[in-house]
Amino acid sequence: MILKTAHVPIVVRDQEAALKFYTEILGFEKRQDYQLPGQPRWLTVAPKGQELEFILVPGEHAASHPKPDADSGGNHTVFLTDDCKKDVERLKARGVRFKGGGAVDAPWGTAAYFTDPDGNHLTLLQPRAPAST
Repeated sequence: MILKTAHVPIVVRDQEAALKFYTEILGFEKRQDYQLPGQPRWLTVAPKGQELEFILVPGEHAASHPKPDADSGGNHTVFLTDDCKKDVERLKARGVRFKGGGAVDAPWGTAAYFTDPDGNHLTLLQPRAPAST
């Protein structure tokens, strides 16, 4: 059996504002946008060239799922990059504010922590190359 993740929800207060952030700031593309009678709007975005889609789900964060600090190993979405520091500068120029001001080097690689307009924790990660043996 082969299982692939196809959709991941991101809870947002305002779908239009979230759509603008994910497409205009992060550079994702809008994939699906429709609404069946009596149903919530189905709106998805995705990084260009990737199959995984993020569903921008209208609502509020549940109290049972508190938002942890982004660098605490808690609930956050991680995006891999091949040049974290360059991407941080590109996103800063588009108005993104990063925790600690930008990228930090760690034993596992270079990472930068930020939030979307709804407080969802996001991480850019450039993994450290494995040590050669």
